[in-house]
Parts: sequence; C-alpha cells; structure tokens
Amino acid sequence: MHECDDGCDISRRSMLTIGAVAGIAGLAGVGIPTEARAQNWWPHRRDELTPDEIIQEIMDGNKRFTTNKMHKRDWLTELKNTAPKQYPAAMFLTCIDSRTPVEVLCDLGIGDGFVARVAGNGINDDIIGSMEFSTELMGAKVIMVMGHTDCGAIKGAIDNATLGTLTLLLARFRNTIAETKYEGDRSSKNAEFVNLVAANHVKATIALIRQSSPLIAERERLGGIKITGTMYNLGHGELSPV
Repeated sequence: MHECDDGCDISRRSMLTIGAVAGIAGLAGVGIPTEARAQNWWPHRRDELTPDEIIQEIMDGNKRFTTNKMHKRDWLTELKNTAPKQYPAAMFLTCIDSRTPVEVLCDLGIGDGFVARVAGNGINDDIIGSMEFSTELMGAKVIMVMGHTDCGAIKGAIDNATLGTLTLLLARFRNTIAETKYEGDRSSKNAEFVNLVAANHVKATIALIRQSSPLIAERERLGGIKITGTMYNLGHGELSPV
C-alpha cells in the first residue's frame, strides 16, 4: 500500500480503479460526446430531424439570443470536432449588414450552417450553385432567406442610387419595389415602406430560388428540404417568419 501525505492509505486495487476511470475519461474526447461535442450538428442529430424541426431549432436559438441565454460554447472543441467533417443543417442567405451575423443571432456554432452574404440578400447564379452544393451534396435540410429592417441596399434601390457595380446589384430590387402595394410615402425615409419592400424581396428571392434551380425545387417538393423566409429586426433582435 501507498501512504498519502495526510496519512491515508491507497491500496493497489484503488490505484488500478482510479487509473481505469482516468482512462475512460480520456476516451470521452474520442467516442463519448461531451456537452461541447453535443453542440455540433452530428449526422444522427441532423438526419433525424425534419426541416420544420430544424427551423424551430434556429428560431429557438434566436430566442436565446434575445433573452441573453445563449449556449455556453467551447469554441476550440467545436473547431476540432468539425475539422475532419461538417454536417451543417441549414443554408442561410443574408445581407452583408454588419449588424446581422446569423451565427450569433441564432446561437449557432461552428459547422452548423452555410452562410452566403450579399447586399440586400439578393440572388445570383453563384449563390444558387452554393445552395445546390449545400443541399444536394452536404445534406442541409433548410434554406433560409433572411432580410432585415432598415436595409441600406433596399433604401438605395428605392432612391435609384448609382455607384459603380453597386448600381447593377441594386437593380435586382426594382421589380419588388414596383410590385409592393403601398399607398403611403414610397420613399427611403419611410421605415414602414422600406421594411415592407425588404419583406417582399425575401418572398421574391424564395420564388426565384425555386424557379432557378430544378434540383432544389424537386427536393423541396419531395419534402427533403424546406425554403423559408425571415425578417430580422435590428431594434429588438427578433426573427419573424415572412
């Protein structure tokens, strides 16, 4: 037997037991999910959920954000977990606005979702291709188009702003502006009108995704994925369905 500094005795059997427990603990990082590991979207968690359930998890994450009850994350562990393989559950199309980082707003971790960002969350062939990659090859079950209030790109389009290549980008929104029914002040100074155009643009983008990608449209028709739209409120931080 071995004697501790305080006079206690540790038998050989006890030492072996302690060693075995330590060995099991060491294996936890390899085969047993820890709290941090469980935060990542592993196949068994993503694949067992329906697209609607994944959307609900995203919205629940936003609720945690707005109530300041976000998950405590071990970012380095998430980094190691996802380095060999990724299992993202969703593909997001959002605006480049610096106040709309979707991973933060929805309490997401490393590897949880693909994110494409462009002014005004507009769509083009490159983004459509990225969405097809996300859903067809990587297994994402949700495409979420996220607009936001007080969008500068929408305001610029309403004002017919011109600035280099940005002029062509803003032109993508003009059909939505023209088709938005509103009897009040149709200027960029009217927040109600700006936000209505932004929400309508989300809907128009979703329609264009379905029109532009037969692959995505067919997968959605079969129930494998769901395309959904949301608006983010810069004032109170909440996501709302569009």
